[in-house]
Amino acid sequence: MRLYRTGEAAKKLGVSKMTILRWIQSGKLKAHRIGKEYRVPESEIKRLLEGKTLDKVVIYARVSSQDQKEDLERQAEYLKNYCSSKGYQVVKILTDISSGLNENRKGLKQLFKLVENGEITKVVITYKDRLTRFGFKYLKQYFNSHGVEIEVIFDDEEKTPEKELVEDLLAIVTSFAGKLYGMRSHKKKRLVEAVKNALRDD
Repeated sequence: MRLYRTGEAAKKLGVSKMTILRWIQSGKLKAHRIGKEYRVPESEIKRLLEGKTLDKVVIYARVSSQDQKEDLERQAEYLKNYCSSKGYQVVKILTDISSGLNENRKGLKQLFKLVENGEITKVVITYKDRLTRFGFKYLKQYFNSHGVEIEVIFDDEEKTPEKELVEDLLAIVTSFAGKLYGMRSHKKKRLVEAVKNALRDD
């Protein structure tokens, strides 16, 4: 019977190597220890593939403000259809209406709990900035250390560096203006509009 290295098994099962190691340690996946490494029997890979319970997925969607509520619904619906087409088992749909700079989001906190408790294997988002405006790489590394992958559907590569900088600057101005004047205040809206216009003039 063929034995696979953990990296090979991960590719066949469509998960990360970290997830394979976590499954071995929890007993979900039987493996032979050879020295410091594990080898996964082909029969175990087939068993899991037939079980189709590989990915326990959380959908995470976010918009910045209440007037984007329809966009939030569209985002969540698109993610549901995407997961369905991939055959993912969606265990929870988490949403937030808040700035990507706000680390105190209710949905994001729930997501961290699910990751830390080992209840999920994957988080699916449309764009990186839906999860966080800054520090995505750190977040990805942290999730990976718990055996959880972040799957981003759309690549940010079509955004030019200038567009990304403008979006980042507007996110910072909106966040600080909200703290200074209140999220729904006219002063905040005027300041954000003034910055947008100044950026357009350039």
